[in-house]
Parts: sequence; structure tokens; C-alpha cells
Amino acid sequence: MMKRAVVNLALKLNKPVLSLTNIDYNDNGLSDLLVEKGDAYEINLQVFYLLRDSITGWPGGKPSEKRLSHPERHEPYPKKVVLFSPHPDDDIISMGGTFMRLHDQGHEVHVAYQTSGNIAVSDEFVTRFIDFAVGFENMFDIDETRSKKILDEATAFLKIKKSSEKDTETIRAIKGLIRRCEAKATCKYVGLTEDQVHFMNLPFYETGTIEKNPMGEADIQQTIDLLNELKPQQIYCAGDFADPHGTHKVCFDVVIEALKRLKATHDLPTGQAGSRLPTHDSRLTNHWINDCWLWLYKGAWQEWDITEIEMAIPMSPDQVVKKRHGIFIHQSQKDSVPFQGSDDREFWQRAEERNANTAQLYARLGLTQYAAMEAFVRWRF
Repeated sequence: MMKRAVVNLALKLNKPVLSLTNIDYNDNGLSDLLVEKGDAYEINLQVFYLLRDSITGWPGGKPSEKRLSHPERHEPYPKKVVLFSPHPDDDIISMGGTFMRLHDQGHEVHVAYQTSGNIAVSDEFVTRFIDFAVGFENMFDIDETRSKKILDEATAFLKIKKSSEKDTETIRAIKGLIRRCEAKATCKYVGLTEDQVHFMNLPFYETGTIEKNPMGEADIQQTIDLLNELKPQQIYCAGDFADPHGTHKVCFDVVIEALKRLKATHDLPTGQAGSRLPTHDSRLTNHWINDCWLWLYKGAWQEWDITEIEMAIPMSPDQVVKKRHGIFIHQSQKDSVPFQGSDDREFWQRAEERNANTAQLYARLGLTQYAAMEAFVRWRF
């Protein structure tokens, strides 16, 4: 609460935190804070240190620095990281700089794409890619009969398709494949290998329409199985609920419910920590849960309030450009996106403006001016 009050006061007065005075506090309804904490100088320092300590170039923790105030633990190193991406491009849009830095700093990063994202591919993209498949087979003297049949059927359907009509199962599968290939290409661009990329295709999403099903047991169990297989020390998850059709919120709820169940089955009764468990006991498989930290990122629509940010990853101008090129790989989502909400800017433009604005806010408060910053809040479960 003190951090929020002081940061908002500094932004209101357009002053760095360390320049606030007793008069500023008294004139803006914060005299009680002076009474409780003492001089403005001491309050300013406390808040400045909180802001300063949230900034790090080491999202997985800095192995050579045992600083207690660092947002992440310095051990273990390297960490196994799972990055949950609701759609096949949220990883690079929302935390592309952090994603690349985690990999570059030696951590084992796994990306879990929670949904196929197939409804966000335009019909034109489908016919373009099927037409390419037919041409490819014809060029190399491969029997193109099957692809030609799919192309003819898809073209005929799309000609008469109503705006409210859902795609056929074949077209949805092709749209999902397009997004899957783009996601794999992005991971390859970052440096990941194929075994570090996981396509979950959670069942709640596969309705073929904008309206999705609520979270189901199959979604939760699939997530539990993946986490138990990978046993990460660090998880990143979308905490942005402004997604126009609610997919991010459902994906968040699935991850949280999976973690809650894993935590509940792991905790042992008091005094039994050293006892041997039967080999079939689920607690043997999820002992990692108590050493796992969860970080939330925002998506293409919002950013965390600066008073909430617990970890801010600075980016250089070159890193901003590299992230932009990673976003460009998702060609089906560029130029014209079917479901982008009220903001008509492209995703790369939204991401760059949001990241630059976060960096500018830190600079206004008296911290170092960076080109951009990606922000995270820790979820304690």
C-alpha cells in the first residue's frame, strides 16, 4: 500500500520518487504515512529500493549473485522453465524478450501452447496454404489427388460460408496446422528444439465457434500430466483477462487448478516428511511443486500497473527489434486479425508501445531509462 501511494504521488507530481518532500506528502493526503514512517526521505528510499530491486536482466535468477532482494532465486541453475501460451503467439508477443533471455542464459525452456488458435486464421490463408500443397506435390511429381480434393472442397465451402457459420473439421484442422507451424518456427528462431515445444490443444477451445466451453476435467488433467512430466522450477502463465473471447482466463484457471491439485496431493501430514510412501502414491511424482514459482505476464491488451510489478526485464533496442521479428513469424496474425478487440493496431505495435511505456514509467520515477521492459507479477499458490 505504501509503494502504491508513493508511486502514484510521484507520477501525479511528475517527480522522481527520491525527490518527494514532506510538503508533497502533507499536501496530497499522505500525512498519516509521515506520522507512521517518519521523514519523507526514509519513505522515498524504501519505495525506491522496491522499484530498483524489481529490475533484473536475469529472469531465471543470477547464479553468481546471492542477493536476497532479487525477484528470482539464484538456485537451482539452470532451471527448467515452462512457458504456458494460451494462443500460439502469446509467448513471443507478451514475453518474447524474457523468453529469449531465459534460453540464452542456459535455462531449459519448454513452451506449452494451450490452444490451437484455429479460429483466428482467415479463410484466405487456408486456401493459400492448400494451394501451395497442391503446387508442391505437382512440382515434385507427387500424387496431388488428395490435396486437390481438399482444396476443391474447401474452396467450395468457403464460397458459400456464412459469417456466423463454423468451419468444417478439415478446415479447422488446417487452420490449427498453420498456427502450429508458425509457433514451431518462432521457437526455432529463439533456439528451442522440437522436444521443448508442446501443443496441448485443450478440449475446451475446440468448439469451432467464438464461444468456448468452460474449463473441463480433461483440460486440468492434461495440464497436470504435462507438469508432472517436466517438473519445472519456474512457470510463466498469462494473467491477462482482457482477451475479447475469454480464452486467456480459462487457460489461467486451468493452470491454477492443476497447480492447486498438485500442491494438495504433495503436502504430507505433520511428522511424516521422512516416511516412505508406497510406489503408487502420487506424492512421489510431484515433489517438485514446493520448489516451483509461478510468474504471470500480461497479453496483447493490457499491462500490469507499475505498483504491482514484481519483476521487470529490461530490453535493449536490438532486443526490441529481435522480438518484433519473432512476432512477424506469425504471418497469419499480421496485417489483419479476425479477433483483435477494439484496438486496431497490430500485435507487434501493441507490444512495443506497452513495453516502452513500462520503461518510461520506471524512468519517470527516477530509475534507469531502458528502451523497453517486460513486466511480471508472482502468483503465490
